[in-house]
Amino acid sequence: MAADAPFTIVVGVDGSTQSRAAMDWAVEEAALRHGNVLALTAWHYPYVSDALGQSWDYEIFRSDAQVILDEELDRVRGATVPVDGRVVQGNPGAVLVEASRGADLVAVGSRGHGGFAGLLLGSVSSQTVHHAHCPVLVFREPPAREGPA
Repeated sequence: MAADAPFTIVVGVDGSTQSRAAMDWAVEEAALRHGNVLALTAWHYPYVSDALGQSWDYEIFRSDAQVILDEELDRVRGATVPVDGRVVQGNPGAVLVEASRGADLVAVGSRGHGGFAGLLLGSVSSQTVHHAHCPVLVFREPPAREGPA
């Protein structure tokens, strides 16, 4: 971004293997560039309603997101670069696209916990790649190896 601002990497955090790989890479890259990392976990209200008329405990969605972020921040505690975290209400793809406005790079996993296993990109990574205001690095899970190494 600005010449005097540190190199900022935004990482989408959802607790998946791919998002952990994105975080690990972001911490290492930020150290090389004397930058910082902003970890974002997004949450939103479900799109479905309960046909029985039961009420949702909406606070649980935010608190679950906070637990996911806290666990990831604890995992990288002691990194040699500043790592900040934020829980944001909103569609995860839109949250990452908006955060990309102030970032030099966005790192995101190819697929989170939802969706279809056969997809190369999930909806969040696809939305981020197509609409971000900076470069995006997408992390995929390594393919399963067959037989002995």
